[in-house]
Amino acid sequence: MMKIALIIFLLVHGSLHFMGLAKAYGVDRFESSMRTISKPIGMIWAGVGLLFIAAALMLFLHMEGWPTIALAAGIISQILIFTNWKAAKFGTLANIIIVLVAIVGIGTQQFENSYRKAVLSSMKNMHDLNGLISEKDLEPLPAVVQKYLNYVGVVGKPKIYNVKIAFEGEMRDKGQDWFPFSSEQYNFFDVPTRLFFMKAKVKGVPTYGFHAYSKSGAGMRVKLLALYPVVDIDGPEMVSAETVTYFNDLCLFAPAALIDKRIQWETIDSLSVKATFNTNNVSISAILHFNEVGQLVLFVSNDRLSVSEMKTFPFSTPAKNYKNINGYNLPTYGETIWHYPDGEFVYGKFNLKSIQYNVSDEP
Repeated sequence: MMKIALIIFLLVHGSLHFMGLAKAYGVDRFESSMRTISKPIGMIWAGVGLLFIAAALMLFLHMEGWPTIALAAGIISQILIFTNWKAAKFGTLANIIIVLVAIVGIGTQQFENSYRKAVLSSMKNMHDLNGLISEKDLEPLPAVVQKYLNYVGVVGKPKIYNVKIAFEGEMRDKGQDWFPFSSEQYNFFDVPTRLFFMKAKVKGVPTYGFHAYSKSGAGMRVKLLALYPVVDIDGPEMVSAETVTYFNDLCLFAPAALIDKRIQWETIDSLSVKATFNTNNVSISAILHFNEVGQLVLFVSNDRLSVSEMKTFPFSTPAKNYKNINGYNLPTYGETIWHYPDGEFVYGKFNLKSIQYNVSDEP
């Protein structure tokens, strides 16, 4: 809705600039109070109007350069207004709005492009895995994990080297209200990598987050309006935390990748196992709980850092609503829960919107 309003705003504001052209050529039917201007200046007024219209069309067509065009148009327009202040001063407010929106738009694109560049870099470094998954590939796994992979439907499917996932849902910090979000992420398995980009509105303010986890380290950045950092954390303490998150994604949304020598298994009982994942000189573990059907219904780990507390607490992700998606039976709803000393705190609700394996196209 806001996008449509901005497109209309740009079109209307741009159209009004053609009054300068009309004034310059003596066809000002509205007898505006604009003082007489030269034909070259009139052409500049019209050119700026075309820039606003071009920005509107680019925004409508999802073309990346629209904020830069809108910013240039807003600045030039304001210079023209200063030369004809008495008649055109009321356009100043419109230009201020457009310039501010354009600056936010440029910041948003630059922040999101840092995510997309990281994805592209990982795409270039990945290795295809040839062949299909067979029953023999499952034999080293505990019986309950084999049952899970058979339920998901990985046997007879291609081995996977990455996954692209899109979510929508709600998140919150402790003591704060829920806010809506949408997210896109890529996980790579040969060299464990997780790149997660989130768009949200916190108290109505557009907020963006980028989580990056790879062999070079892990970090999280969150920016209001994609310009003002509110969270910027990286360092050794984040590596274990993001390794847990990565492994959680793998267990729930890329089960075929559980066929991996970096994972050690320990059977607890007929419906639960302990998995220890070793990568990047880090070792984390989790307990996986399954139901009688073969669905993974709960993931629990004690190795994840709570960023808000900067302490490690038990972390769990119950999952449900399994559905067949592109031939795989996967959970479509999950929650993220911290188990604090004073009780459980659900801080995230995730609805799976789409999932693709072995993605090779550029983001």
